[in-house]
Amino acid sequence: MEQMERRSSWTFVTNHARILAMIFRDPEIRLRDMAAACQVTERAALAIVTDLENAGYLTRGRRGRRNHYQVTPGTLFRHPAEGQHEITALLQLLVALDPSGAAPSPESPTRPAHPTELPSRHHPFA
Repeated sequence: MEQMERRSSWTFVTNHARILAMIFRDPEIRLRDMAAACQVTERAALAIVTDLENAGYLTRGRRGRRNHYQVTPGTLFRHPAEGQHEITALLQLLVALDPSGAAPSPESPTRPAHPTELPSRHHPFA
């Protein structure tokens, strides 16, 4: 039987989602900081920002010498399977994650509730 080659280059969160979440967190984030966080070139980060702007997920303007971005409220996921849902909940989840990888403290007000911590009527599998 043929052995399958291990595919380790994919991730659950795309760089488009990461960059949009960074902009959601900090509307004046620098392009070089986005690129560094995503481990891509500034040119690749700019292409992602342009994709997001062209698709209507954000607007971009200048404030002095800095870019200022604004995530467009009410935008929906692109894929038909999730297309009826707004992206805001995903962005809030990604923003609540600590980029350093440290576990959030239990008393953190921005810590999203784990499904097992919700009352059973809200648990998606109850």
